[in-house]
Amino acid sequence: MTLRLILIRHAKSSWGDPFADDHARVLNKRGQASATAIGTWMAAQGYVPDVLLCSDAERTQETAGLIIPALSPAPRLQLSARLYHAAPDTILDLVRRQEVQTVGVIGHNPGIGMLANELVDKAADHRRFSDYPTCATTVIDFEVGGWRDIQPQTGRCRAFVVPRDLIGTSAHDIE
Repeated sequence: MTLRLILIRHAKSSWGDPFADDHARVLNKRGQASATAIGTWMAAQGYVPDVLLCSDAERTQETAGLIIPALSPAPRLQLSARLYHAAPDTILDLVRRQEVQTVGVIGHNPGIGMLANELVDKAADHRRFSDYPTCATTVIDFEVGGWRDIQPQTGRCRAFVVPRDLIGTSAHDIE
């Protein structure tokens, strides 16, 4: 059976208030444009998760809220405090508990990027794969019996994209 995992780092957030609680930070305009572009790309490619596991931080929830409207059918959103700045093994533990065919995760670096690098048998041929910038998205396929069978370096990287690939450098001009 082919299982698909879609790993998404939250979009660019605002640092407008340096004293704001990290958990409560929201997306800036560039992040909003990036998340919308990623949702459109996912829909166009047919990368639609059955469930979308999401950190309960404001910026991850806002990222999900901009991606989900592009997807049909809309995935079930499952918020988890455990995903807030989670280590790769914590993220993988939550994925292994799923019983659907396609799982999406919206989380934070370094954990989400480390997990993507850990799971693929061969890194994506993209200069940004190792540093996993904001809203970077990896689609990984596994030929296994179930999510509990997922092991490091066994996934095939089907796609990797960053918002700049979709909306160009002009996105950096958006504050």
